[in-house]
Amino acid sequence: MTIALYPGSFDPVTLGHLDIIQRGAKVFDRLIVAVLHNSGKSQPLFTVEERVELLEKSVAAFPNVEVDYFDGLMIEYAKKRKVNAVLRGLRAVSDFEYELQITAINKKLDEEIETFFMMTSSHYSFLSSSIVKEVAKYNGSVAGLVPEHVELALKKKYGYL
Repeated sequence: MTIALYPGSFDPVTLGHLDIIQRGAKVFDRLIVAVLHNSGKSQPLFTVEERVELLEKSVAAFPNVEVDYFDGLMIEYAKKRKVNAVLRGLRAVSDFEYELQITAINKKLDEEIETFFMMTSSHYSFLSSSIVKEVAKYNGSVAGLVPEHVELALKKKYGYL
């Protein structure tokens, strides 16, 4: 059984993330979507618990997809969960350079876990959680960029509801 891990901050989950999740769920027997609690990054908009809840609603239709969270090194979490593969989404060439570095260090830490890159569908190639938050912050429409329940959560977070 191939168990893959799709790690990320998912602050918030976008339709680009869901594109990778949906396609990854077809490729791997089991897909664990794991929210990284990264204390080194700037303060997230949503708590880990909120991000997990938004993701769980977003992936409810995929029986082989599980949502979890972790802190610390992704490779240690992957070993603990007996993961065979790491799935990473790419939007542009600029993503690849960063992901290549991460993959190299992960391979150094554990040679048994393979990384698979999947290009995001072209109509989501511009999309990032940061862009979504910037638009939502000023009450712009994020319809078609995030699931409806995430759009609602963003409006509540920014005080527009």
